[in-house]
Amino acid sequence: MNPRAIAEIQDFVRSQPPAPQGARLVARGAGTKPSLLDGQSAATWVEVSGLSGLLEYQPDEFTFTALAGTSLREVNTALAGHGQYLPFDPPLVEAGATLGGTVASGLSGAGRYRYGGLRDFLLAVRFVAGDGQVVSGGGRVVKNAAGFDLPKLMVGSLGQYGVLVELSFKVFPRPEAYTTVIARFPSLAEALENLVCLSQQPLELFALDLHPQGGAFSLLARLGGRQDSLKARVQRLGALLSSDLLQTLEGPSEAALWSGEGEFSWVPAGYSLVKVPLTPKRLPQLDDRLEASGALRHYSVGANLAWVAWPGAVNQLDTLLASQQLSGLLLSGAVAPPQLGVCSGEQFARRVKQALDPGGKFPGA
Repeated sequence: MNPRAIAEIQDFVRSQPPAPQGARLVARGAGTKPSLLDGQSAATWVEVSGLSGLLEYQPDEFTFTALAGTSLREVNTALAGHGQYLPFDPPLVEAGATLGGTVASGLSGAGRYRYGGLRDFLLAVRFVAGDGQVVSGGGRVVKNAAGFDLPKLMVGSLGQYGVLVELSFKVFPRPEAYTTVIARFPSLAEALENLVCLSQQPLELFALDLHPQGGAFSLLARLGGRQDSLKARVQRLGALLSSDLLQTLEGPSEAALWSGEGEFSWVPAGYSLVKVPLTPKRLPQLDDRLEASGALRHYSVGANLAWVAWPGAVNQLDTLLASQQLSGLLLSGAVAPPQLGVCSGEQFARRVKQALDPGGKFPGA
């Protein structure tokens, strides 16, 4: 089904029988995170790419509302015309990711370090629930459901509560310029020590990433703001680092670096891409296991998130994460259940689903 209006989705959802008689209804946008859709061969697809376009944009209020199938590229272009942007730095913009898919998968990029993630900028949602009704949450609430904070519940929901159709966000002014300092260290322990040092300083970093590279480790610290203030801030940051191997990037090369991170251009063909929430304290033990398995990894958001490029059978990573009491979300590569490792919050998710989709028309328990 490829609807062009919200009413069409409502009618279609109403017409479908509840589980187990009917196939699960799965919303699909641009397909930039294919492993979230793979394995749904028996599903009935609801294509939301036709629900596209900005409905309202108020630059003076720093807010916009758009249909769920609107591409991030279109949103970024509109915001850039007024010197604004989405600070949580959503990934896969150039790949064609949509607003709805970004919210459903709960993905934020490296910029989350400075201002917070997607859930901190999502103001309101509208979605079609299992009974075909349009449910609204946040902003001017038309209908609420048992007191749930609906916008936050939709972040990372993977489509189990309904079909997202409309989303409202707040935005921020875009910094005038950026500079990234890259420091290289011979050991993970030294790199982590410097990362923790930077994270405890009032540096107003826009991103803080750690990348293992051939036995060494690169620490990437991104600064943003007024061009005339960056030089002094870079000097202050450099004085805090114990590495003599420092590199400073500005302009197009700096922008290309972070664009590549957002598009996961470092992930080789044939590898599976997995998002793993983490803490700096738990990173060394995980990194040892990942390195021994031949996995590539980029640690982001101050080492509170790992992006793992996994070369083998994904069930092996599932076992590894479970042994570390960690969870993972499979985004691309393997065909397998998307949730890996330890799954938490299942009981609460079932309660929410019972309220919003009692007939079990959408994926999930």
